[in-house]
Amino acid sequence: MKILYVTSEANPYAASGGLGDVLGALPITVAEDNPDSEVGVIMPLYSTMKAEYVQKLEKVKDITFKYGWRDSGASIYKIRNGKVDYYFVENHYYFERGRLYGEFDDAERFAYFSLAVIEFMIQCGNIPDILHANDWQTALSVVYLKTKFACVDSLKHIRTVYTIHNIEYQGKFDSAILGDIFALDGYSNVLEYNGCINLMKGAISTSDYITTVSPNYAYELRHDFFAFGLADIIHRASAKMKGVINGIDYRYFSPETGGDIYYSYGLDDVKEGKLKNKLALQREVGLPERADVPLVVMITRLATAKGIDLVSAIIDELLRENMQFILLGTGEAEYENFFRELEKRHDNVKSLIKFDRVISKKMYAAADIFIMPSKSEPCGLAQMIACSYGTVPVVRAVGGLFDSIKPYGTDGENGFTFDNYNAHELLFTVKRALDLYKDTEKWDALVLKAKRSDFSWKISADKYMRIYKKLMEW
Repeated sequence: MKILYVTSEANPYAASGGLGDVLGALPITVAEDNPDSEVGVIMPLYSTMKAEYVQKLEKVKDITFKYGWRDSGASIYKIRNGKVDYYFVENHYYFERGRLYGEFDDAERFAYFSLAVIEFMIQCGNIPDILHANDWQTALSVVYLKTKFACVDSLKHIRTVYTIHNIEYQGKFDSAILGDIFALDGYSNVLEYNGCINLMKGAISTSDYITTVSPNYAYELRHDFFAFGLADIIHRASAKMKGVINGIDYRYFSPETGGDIYYSYGLDDVKEGKLKNKLALQREVGLPERADVPLVVMITRLATAKGIDLVSAIIDELLRENMQFILLGTGEAEYENFFRELEKRHDNVKSLIKFDRVISKKMYAAADIFIMPSKSEPCGLAQMIACSYGTVPVVRAVGGLFDSIKPYGTDGENGFTFDNYNAHELLFTVKRALDLYKDTEKWDALVLKAKRSDFSWKISADKYMRIYKKLMEW
C-alpha cells in the first residue's frame, strides 16, 4: 500500500501546534509498523525551516501547471526521515512569509498548494493508494481529486481520508473567489455552505472517509455547541466517520530519553526524579525551593477555549492552599496581563508569558499536578505528555480529554476530571487532588498509574491502517 499524507505542517520541519506533532509522528509509526507499505508526507517549503534541514533537501523535480488562469509551477524537494519521504513544495511567493498562517491570501496560498499536490502526483509519477488530508488548509486536495481530476485514469483508484483536527477552523471565504482563486467554477454545490465557501465542508462531503482526533470528539461534533455550524454536515457523513485518538511521540516526550529536563528518570525512580526536577525548576524560576509543597502547572494558549476564564475566576482562592503555581503560555492580551498581575499579588506564583518547548518539558518533569480545563478539546496532547512524566492531570471531561484521562477512583484511573464548564467544579477538583497529595502512599500509586498510561502512536497507527485497508477493499 502506498500512503501520502497531505499537511500544512509537520515536525520538525515546520509546526505551530498539535497538527505538526501528529504529522511528525503518525506517518513514521505507520511506516515502521507496516514495512510493506510506502509512506510519504507532502507539505509547503516554508522559509522558516531550520538550516539543518534545508541542507538535507534533495531536489526531486520542477513541475509546471495551470492554476486557474495563471501559469504556475513549483520545485519539489524531499528529505528521508526514517522510512518516510517528506516532500516539500517550494514557491517563494506563497511560502517565503516568515510564518505559516495568518496572511491576507491564505485562501490562495493553500489552494495553490493543494493543486500542486495533485500535479506532483501526476508529473512525478508518485501516485498513492491512499491520500490522507488534514484540516482546512489541505481540504482542497481532496476536493480537486474528486472533481476537476475525477476523470484522470491514473488517479481514479485513489481513496481519500480527511481528518478534522479542529472544526473551529473551517476555511471560510467569500463565494466570489470560487472561480478566480479556487479555479472551481461549476462546483459551488460542493463548497458553498451558509452563504460562503467552506473548504472543510467540501472535504467532508467528497472524501471517502472522515476521521477526527478522538472518539468522543467525533460524537460531540454531532451537536451544534461543538460543531461550529457544521453539525448537519457531520450528521450526513456519520456513516463514513470515526474518531481515532492521537498519540504522543515518546522519543521526544519522555523523562527517560526525551532530553531537555534537569534530571532523567523512569518508572523505577519517578518519585526521586520528579523531586530533583521540582527543586531545580523552583530554583530557575525564582520560587522557594520546597520539596513538600505540591507544584501545580499550566502550559497552554491563553484563550477562553482553553478554560482560562475558569482559572482566572478561582485562582486567587486556590492559591490560599499550600501550593505553588507556574503558568507558561501566550495568547489574548487580557489573560497575559491577568497572570502578570497575579504573580505580583502572590509569592507562590510564576507567570511565564512566552512559548518555550524546553521550559515546558522541564515543567512537565517537575510538576505534581497539571491543569487542563478546556471548554472544548478535540484531542489534546498536553494531558498525555503530563502522564508520560508522571504528572497527574486535572482535566475537564470533554473531547479527547474524556477518552484519555480516567478519574481517580475508577478503573484505569490516571488523573482527575470534572464534567461541567464551571469554575468551582474546577476549584473543587484541584482541591481533591491537593488533598490526595497529602496521602503519600495513594498519591505515589496514582503517579505510577499516570506514568504507565500508554498513549503511543502504535495504537493509533494500527487503527488508521485498518481504515486504509478497508478503503482498499472498496
